Amino acid sequence: MGKFKREIPYNDLQLLPPKADIETKKILRKTISAGRALAQLNGTLLNLPNPTLFLDTIYLQEAKASSEVENIITTNDELYKSLVADRKVEKSATKEVLSYKEALWLGLNQLKKKPFITSNLCISIVQCIKQNTASIRVTPGTTLSNKQGELIYTPPSGEKVIREKLANLEKFINEDASIDPLIKMALMHYQFEAIHPFSDGNGRTGRILLLLYLKLSGLLDTPAIYLSEYIIKHKVDYYRKLKGVTENNEWEAYILFMLDMIEETSVKGLDRLIKITTTMDKTANEIKKKLPKIYSKDLIEILFRLPYTKRQHLINENIGNPKTVGNYLIALEENGFLKSIKVGKEKLYLNEQLLKILEGK
Repeated sequence: MGKFKREIPYNDLQLLPPKADIETKKILRKTISAGRALAQLNGTLLNLPNPTLFLDTIYLQEAKASSEVENIITTNDELYKSLVADRKVEKSATKEVLSYKEALWLGLNQLKKKPFITSNLCISIVQCIKQNTASIRVTPGTTLSNKQGELIYTPPSGEKVIREKLANLEKFINEDASIDPLIKMALMHYQFEAIHPFSDGNGRTGRILLLLYLKLSGLLDTPAIYLSEYIIKHKVDYYRKLKGVTENNEWEAYILFMLDMIEETSVKGLDRLIKITTTMDKTANEIKKKLPKIYSKDLIEILFRLPYTKRQHLINENIGNPKTVGNYLIALEENGFLKSIKVGKEKLYLNEQLLKILEGK
């Protein structure tokens, strides 16, 4: 194998598992603490009365952060309004983020039907993200540059080579049970990013695969975790660690970074989850006290599923007829539980407490 040269297609990319020592003492120690944090988050999610309640919100947050890594920027407020309001989404950044969320759900649903991560699944995900019929790169000339415009990496070139690398990755993910799943997750992420199989959307597809893998490996039954937030915060370090593996075989530093990401994100996710459930219980008790005729468990769940809600959501969940739910929402606003906002011709109702928690305030 020749020495890596950034201007030459990296067709010599090693197959998995790598020949390096990927189970050093440091890595194994970190695997234990990261695994413990993830297990705590998983346990808390499983003990929720409705473990899927916050998924839409969490996946939107992940979609927003993952898109931000690619410099596709939108606001939480714009995003939640776009999801709830009956209007055409105008902003291309918002469209891309909503497509990412859709791609994540698509991946999870496909995993339910067929519990394997495959090249075809990756293609379905990237097509959903990009809203086109993209497939494996066939035209040569793909290169990656930094912000300064300097060439930093030329991924493998040629459809046959790319498909061979992906076939090896697929086999490694689905068949190799000899490596700790968290270490394996780090290895598969590097490999996917290094293969760079698509013309666009590789980063976002790679981050969706992380969540799907946590589900597939049984580490997180409900993959309610947003890892991209950590990558944004440590973006320079993240790319430096990937580069270190490519250029100098520095697996340990990269794997430790990925394990840190799992640990810190799990701890933060657990904290946020506790804040949301505590606020939800407090709100439920206050509504029960101030508006006993309105209170129901189903109503509270609707108010905490997403920061914005509207009359139709309550009607869809059989809370009441249009007139009844309209009166409920007015009463909830008058008592300070919600705040109404006009979006086009529609009236949406904002749960400000939930939005503040999601924005880390």
